[in-house]
Amino acid sequence: MTRILVVDDEPQIRRALSLHLGVRGYEVFEADTGERAIQVAASEHPDVVLLDLGLPGMDGVLVIQALRGWTTMPIIVLTVRDDERSKVQALDAGADDYVTKPFGMAELLARVRAVLRRTPTADEVTPDVITASFRLDLAAHRAFVGEAPNDSEVRLTPTEWAMVEYLVRYPGRLVTYRQLITAVWGPSYDPDPNLLRVHMAHIRHKLETDGARPKHFITDSGMGYRFENDA
Repeated sequence: MTRILVVDDEPQIRRALSLHLGVRGYEVFEADTGERAIQVAASEHPDVVLLDLGLPGMDGVLVIQALRGWTTMPIIVLTVRDDERSKVQALDAGADDYVTKPFGMAELLARVRAVLRRTPTADEVTPDVITASFRLDLAAHRAFVGEAPNDSEVRLTPTEWAMVEYLVRYPGRLVTYRQLITAVWGPSYDPDPNLLRVHMAHIRHKLETDGARPKHFITDSGMGYRFENDA
């Protein structure tokens, strides 16, 4: 059975889509926020994601970027935004299709069938990020330090995990402070200047072999952070 994740903050839209998709034989999961969408995608591994862009908290484009860090599952954007800039942003972030509200169910179902035809049927491999110091299971949101099979799990807070997950998607590339803040807290958040530094210190303490001399989470002074993988 094809599994579809519907992500929209409007209950009536989720309910209508779930009803129409359910009677056509699809298994449907729902999420009302971007953060919840990522959790459900990681735990349920849907075959298709139907995603609204105008979500509370984490914007839909950021959700696309987060999903594309570890999965190739098709993402169809469903949104009232019909301007070219929004379409380009979503498609560049990794969306597979873009449908403007209001839409007909026949058209939506046709687009779902189309993206499924273009998707390999083989099961996706659970993504791992492996370094000399730690291993991350991005799908399960789990972190381990040491060498297998004697490695041990360490607990990251949701904020620490969000920072780590975003950084490891761009190995060797500078992620500015503002980019990281937007990805983790949202575009309108204005945190205390020391907030990132404190969270990063905790991340290094938990994951780096020597937190005082990090080899993986590197500071570019005054600019941002880089993730370096030496494995």
